[in-house]
Amino acid sequence: MTLNQQLPQPLQPALRLRMRDVCKTFGATRALNGVSLDVFAGEVHALIGENGAGKSTLMKILSGAHKPDSGSIELEGQAFAPRNPLHARDSGIAMIYQELTLAPHLTVSANIVLGREPRRLGWLDPKQSRELARAALSELHHESINPDVKVGTLTIAEQQIVEIARALIGAPKVLIMDEPTSSLSQVDAENLFAVIERLSRRGVSVVYISHFLEECQRVCQRYTVLRDGETVGTGNLKSVALSEIIQRMVGREVKDIYPRSVRKAGSTILKITSLKGELKPKDVSLSLREGEILGIAGLIGTGRTEMLRALFGLDRLKSGEVVLWSKECSHGTPSDRLRQGVGLLSENRKEEGLLLNRSVADNLTLTHFSPVTKWGLVSASRQREETRTWIQKLDVKAQSPDQPVGQLSGGNQQKIAIARLLHHQARILLFDEPTRGIDVKSKAQIYKLMFELAAQGRAVVFVSSYLPELLGVCDTLAVMCRGVLSPIKPASEWSEHSIIAAAVGHGDAA
Repeated sequence: MTLNQQLPQPLQPALRLRMRDVCKTFGATRALNGVSLDVFAGEVHALIGENGAGKSTLMKILSGAHKPDSGSIELEGQAFAPRNPLHARDSGIAMIYQELTLAPHLTVSANIVLGREPRRLGWLDPKQSRELARAALSELHHESINPDVKVGTLTIAEQQIVEIARALIGAPKVLIMDEPTSSLSQVDAENLFAVIERLSRRGVSVVYISHFLEECQRVCQRYTVLRDGETVGTGNLKSVALSEIIQRMVGREVKDIYPRSVRKAGSTILKITSLKGELKPKDVSLSLREGEILGIAGLIGTGRTEMLRALFGLDRLKSGEVVLWSKECSHGTPSDRLRQGVGLLSENRKEEGLLLNRSVADNLTLTHFSPVTKWGLVSASRQREETRTWIQKLDVKAQSPDQPVGQLSGGNQQKIAIARLLHHQARILLFDEPTRGIDVKSKAQIYKLMFELAAQGRAVVFVSSYLPELLGVCDTLAVMCRGVLSPIKPASEWSEHSIIAAAVGHGDAA
């Protein structure tokens, strides 16, 4: 008998979930074409693919929102065919959607226990609801969120935490997380990773969908890649390079995700001195030059978005000075800013950035009709022609200029929002989380576009919670902490560690 035979061998975890040859069509579109997925008990499994690859459709089938055309599902060795989301949830399948599904008019505790409300003598028990909510929030290290406030009053990051807390009620067997960190700061994401680790140790299986591949590599053990509705790869994350995963996702090699261009910054075109909003920001001073990409890091809720909104004229300034093109113009409206060559890309494209039920052409030309008018009226043919030009320039995947923009993938929607600013001939571009919730290929295209715009002499203020892209894209970088912006330094003088240190207020982030 050999030594290996004498020693006890580690037990293979039980197979918790098996999906085989799952197919699904929507009209003429084949969303899934024979997809298979295995997830073990206690495993964190990365489900990776571009927007439109079929990830969300596959998980909606598992969670009971869609019914498959064919294929089979097994849960803990038993055939499983969820009749609806409630049946799936009662069977141990919990899903956290990328787009929040909260009831904004209800309290935090009511949202967390929604569908599982505790009762006493046949009546709802609000006291026990609050206790359950506090316990779930405590597990996420967010005891500061008040269970009695309405969800609609919370920030997007706090709402994401509430969504995750709701999924933890009922002890799920399989927890599906669709882009769970897309609205979270680095610190909140770290807390979430710790929760995922605890859930994994308790035997909960987690299907983790994310476009942040470094994130997947950190928290997941195995992966499955989907492309065009088909399974194109699966294996252990520790034994595969990220470049290989990206190649499987897009069907070709992506050589450089941060394709830097050689350029020299020009003269100063924007100068802000001691900018202060009604609540945030508290103190912002910066200079921006032609051809410069300036990154703004910091925790969510520290005032980065408020800074852009105040600069663009959406929020009222309390004090401070804004100088554009060497001219003082501190108190401008959004219309003024657009005329002055400043454009804002909102972090919330679905509610603030786009009219989802209107066409691509309408969204692209909405703020600047003069190039597409004839005799004072909007010319539909000119509007379509202008839109086709930008669709081609930005490589937008759209059927036609008349297609509703809500039917496009997240990455293509973001390109249309950017195209509107370029159509308006903006020279200073304020980008608030421009790559949130979009796939690797679309991110690389947006980075490339930013480099091209900077090479043309345009200037970009780039707010992001994803530190690798800030360090990979930006020429200069500053960090917001409690509403105060740090001094600007070359990006080469920052590291992820020093950025986080500055963001949480721990000394000089040199």
